[in-house]
Amino acid sequence: MATVLTPGPTYAEMRHPSKLPADLRRRALAAARSNELDPLNLFNITWRNREDRVRHVVLPKALTGVAANIVVLLARDFPSGSHKVGPAYATLMEGQLAGEIRPGENTIIGPSTGNFGIGTAYIAHLMGYRAVVIMPEGMSAERYERIRRYGGELDLTPGSESDVILVLERTEHFKKDPTNKILAQFELLPNYRFHRYVTGEAALEAARGTGDGRVAAFVSAPGSAGTIAAADEIKATFADCAVVAVEPDECATLTDNGRGTHRIEGIGDKMVTLIHNVLTTDYVARVHDDDCVAGLKVLEHGRAVVERQLKLEPGALGSLAGWFGISSVCNIIGAIKTAKLLNLGKDHNVVTIATDGFDRYPSVMQDLERRRGPVTDAKLAEWYERIFRGATAGGMLDVRSGVQKERLFRQKREIWRQFGYSDAYLEKMKSQAFWDDEYAKIAKIDQGVADTRKLSA
Repeated sequence: MATVLTPGPTYAEMRHPSKLPADLRRRALAAARSNELDPLNLFNITWRNREDRVRHVVLPKALTGVAANIVVLLARDFPSGSHKVGPAYATLMEGQLAGEIRPGENTIIGPSTGNFGIGTAYIAHLMGYRAVVIMPEGMSAERYERIRRYGGELDLTPGSESDVILVLERTEHFKKDPTNKILAQFELLPNYRFHRYVTGEAALEAARGTGDGRVAAFVSAPGSAGTIAAADEIKATFADCAVVAVEPDECATLTDNGRGTHRIEGIGDKMVTLIHNVLTTDYVARVHDDDCVAGLKVLEHGRAVVERQLKLEPGALGSLAGWFGISSVCNIIGAIKTAKLLNLGKDHNVVTIATDGFDRYPSVMQDLERRRGPVTDAKLAEWYERIFRGATAGGMLDVRSGVQKERLFRQKREIWRQFGYSDAYLEKMKSQAFWDDEYAKIAKIDQGVADTRKLSA
């Protein structure tokens, strides 16, 4: 394994890699092309491309069927292929800075249903740690393959995406060994800090230059509920931004404490996670799980069919190839629903996230065909019309009231008391001051990284 003795990037450098020394930025960009496992790739953890622009796409309105602009942040080009690598690094970086862990002395444990586990294995490899990823046994084969490629060990628990409670219970076993460091994405606040500071700024920038330049709505399907923390940064600029959490209709936990099984890998984990700031969530949207799987099939293999159906030029949708995964499609459907709920017009922007790319889902597409038969052009056309153009705001829940907030807090308490969190600590989360104080720690953390880098120079 590679060992990095000097720190990786600060939060500020992940937000704006132009703040890196020019030579370091140049060498990191070269490493991205030449060697995925070069530790210099730590400095490529950012939403920004080589030209220092936020990677995003504005979906064609002919495709979405709504007047509003659906702006999608694209995470596929992060190191390891997903933006979840950011909070994995941030958690490990903060632990190392605090002197809690050292390469060669500690094992990194990553509870996950996929992308965070991949990010954990990747970051651990680059920073010289052994990694064990705990995840359900029913995830895509591509996830397991990539974790092993990065040197991570797998500890699989029964069930699938919606059985993450079993993952957390298995994690308790690893806590008994003090040499294990748990990168507990569902409960540790570096996840919140990364997304509020880094993803939040990326969402704001992606909207600039499109429509009225504002963010009318931000849509994110909670897994750990890290990504939806970007809403806190967005609301600091646009207080009237509507924040929408999307969840599987089959596991509508935020809507009515539903706990069913579903197929949307990476979201819908039967809980209100500890780091979910429900104060800034305004609506909950429900999406059928298999619509997301079939919708991905349409966007990846049915673009020519859609082009003909919409009378677009051949290849007009070609730039969308490879950028989306199943949860990305879930977010896009949620964004369409949101635009319809709020009756948004041509100048309004709805920002959402493509968490990973298609490379993680070929086996899921094969399973789709096994379950639903050969996918013909006629079927792709029907799926497109029903899933995208036919999406409605029906079933969306307004959670802005005090009654709804208290219900979500109660659900949070029921889960996290089981894992040792006191009522007093949980009560603090009912105040925005708690979240703002956690966010404010970034300045001190960044100074610590910078000071350590100077000492290591």
